[in-house]
Amino acid sequence: MRNTKELISLLDSPSKEDKELIAKAYDFAQKAHSKQLRYSGEPYFVHSYETGKNLALLGMGATVVTAGLLHDVIEDADISEEEIKKEFGGEILFLIQGVTKLGKIRFQGLKRHAESLRKLFVASSQDIRVIIIKLADRIHNMKTLEYVPEEKQLRIATETLEIFAPLAYRLGMGILNRKLEDLSFPFVYPKEHERVQEIMKEKNNDDVELLKKVSQTIIKRLAKEGITNIKTSYRKKGSYSLYKKLERKNWDVNKIYDIFALRIIVPTVNDCYKALGIIHGFRRPMPGRIKDYIAFSKPNGYQSIHTTIFTRFGNVVEIQLRTAEMHEKAEYGIASHLSYKTKKVGSESNNIWIKRLLPNINKLNKNEDNKKDKNSADIPVWIKKLADSPNNVHSKEFVDELKKDFFEHRIFIFTPKGDVIDLPIDSSPIDFAYAIHSDIGNHMSGAKVHGKLVSLDTKLQNGDIVEIITKKEITPTSKWLNIVKTTDAKRHVKSSLKKQFDEDRNR
Repeated sequence: MRNTKELISLLDSPSKEDKELIAKAYDFAQKAHSKQLRYSGEPYFVHSYETGKNLALLGMGATVVTAGLLHDVIEDADISEEEIKKEFGGEILFLIQGVTKLGKIRFQGLKRHAESLRKLFVASSQDIRVIIIKLADRIHNMKTLEYVPEEKQLRIATETLEIFAPLAYRLGMGILNRKLEDLSFPFVYPKEHERVQEIMKEKNNDDVELLKKVSQTIIKRLAKEGITNIKTSYRKKGSYSLYKKLERKNWDVNKIYDIFALRIIVPTVNDCYKALGIIHGFRRPMPGRIKDYIAFSKPNGYQSIHTTIFTRFGNVVEIQLRTAEMHEKAEYGIASHLSYKTKKVGSESNNIWIKRLLPNINKLNKNEDNKKDKNSADIPVWIKKLADSPNNVHSKEFVDELKKDFFEHRIFIFTPKGDVIDLPIDSSPIDFAYAIHSDIGNHMSGAKVHGKLVSLDTKLQNGDIVEIITKKEITPTSKWLNIVKTTDAKRHVKSSLKKQFDEDRNR
């Protein structure tokens, strides 16, 4: 049932003002869209409502949920900005404007595609809540994609799979990432989707029953050792994620051990490690399958301990150990940490990563004249780079850069002092040097990984400690262009080579 009571019930301890704001926005949006229908034949307001509901489910507060309810009224219902500001204030108008500037994002042709993406990141660089609203909007659009004309389905699904799903992943929003991938998958790869679904059906019943038995045994063992207040759940791998893994394993499903996984949520970080020891004490772990993402979190902030054990039933099971805070962060990412949520933000421990993702919300000024305060140093570096991309960059180049530099798998590389540099997988020491500073890259003469000299074309691994050696007389060579992975490094190398060429020509 779609009504204000349902929306308000999803908010965390809403105030009287919050309830009144939601009710007012509900009525306003319903009236504004009263004469409009979707492709499905449903009233257009259904989309507005579902967008607001998605935001509430993500834990967003009344302000963002209101912006979600109203996100299309300026563009699609001929409501003026002045009216929105008068009725709902400057902050909500600012968020709606951010979403409105993205337009319909009809990716008709590569140039339009690139321009739309730039708008997306410019808006996001001003306030990260804009992209969260856009992702909530996209979730409902994908749920109703079957009603869209067939010629548009593939374009919209591909755009979602290649841009919006990876974007959700980079922001640590696992729950949105999985939904967007799995909603897009059958439209982009229909045959592969059917094949994966058959595999999932075969695995479903047997694996869930096995996990229940393993879960009961583990809970008893942990309780004997003093670890109580445990929550368990079963995680089924997303169908698109399974498809990508099957591709890497040549479609040998017997080489995949995490189609279903047992999640064990314990009270503290110490309990995670203690539980790991207890489990390994009575069940042998599979070599090479123990991953500590607590001490060494993923670049998007994901934390958990993964281990795969041999069971007494002759099977193997993946187990994921985490705290409740880690679980919330894994599912909701940046949304779980925004300081304008009504619920209490988690402790500072283990949240260092989020400082690179959040705009400085404390500086949020509702006065329209001071909106620039929101564009603080805490905006994700990669979003700022995308927002600042020069407009004269060739459209195909921009889109290719986006996929390669920002949405591929990421790795963490450490400086000798312990600073962390976030790079795409397979980056070289040259990429690392330029990520620190262009001068370091331009005068790089060598590199050490874990104290040992390595060649400049070495592919760095997650967790490497890299030291860059520089000499003033050293400058980049054309060979570097075949080594570097990141667009940023490639541009610096090209710029340096051009400068050298111009200097030689003028001598």
